[in-house]
Amino acid sequence: MKLYNANLSPYASRVRIAIYAKNLPVEIVPVPGGLGSAEFKKTNPLGKAPALEVDGQVVIESEVIVEYLEDRFPTPSLRPADPLARARMRALSRFADLYLAPPLGALFGQMNPATRDAKLVSEKLTELELRLDQLESLVVAGPYAAGPELTLADCALCPVFFFLARVIPLVGGKPPLDGRPRLASVAETTARHPAVARVLDEIGAAMAERMKAGAR
Repeated sequence: MKLYNANLSPYASRVRIAIYAKNLPVEIVPVPGGLGSAEFKKTNPLGKAPALEVDGQVVIESEVIVEYLEDRFPTPSLRPADPLARARMRALSRFADLYLAPPLGALFGQMNPATRDAKLVSEKLTELELRLDQLESLVVAGPYAAGPELTLADCALCPVFFFLARVIPLVGGKPPLDGRPRLASVAETTARHPAVARVLDEIGAAMAERMKAGAR
């Protein structure tokens, strides 16, 4: 198996957490030609990372990929055994994709104060405040997002937490976990998990490299 990866992608990062946590035999390679390139679209017509190549076929979309890996390699499990807990886990994963990632993504293009759209930033920060308050109510007592063990919910949420903590203050918002003790506790616990810590280091290194390249 081969994962076409981009370390700065929260979606690819989600898959890497699952791969590392399960110690899976997956080769992790850069996207050939770059994201959106004609070369990569021969593998994934969407041109997006991640994509998982399996026996000559390609699985796309990060949530689908991690669920496939769970089905194929059920132990150690990243899904709760209890059906209700499993549903909660999936709801948290979907929340990350549908309600946190879009407004966060809109802020990436607003980092430069000289070209910043103040109205857009204000709208997205307000939206994120609402979503984070909702998420604070949705996570369980912990120590992880969906219960006592690392699950696919944490794989989805942890990379988003990483970027929220760095992007929101840069555009004038308050630290996203302030006043949200459940989320702060979950973020702290998951960051100490070896698979998560490894991926967070990879994201940080990729971000530093991107900033260094932009400063040249």
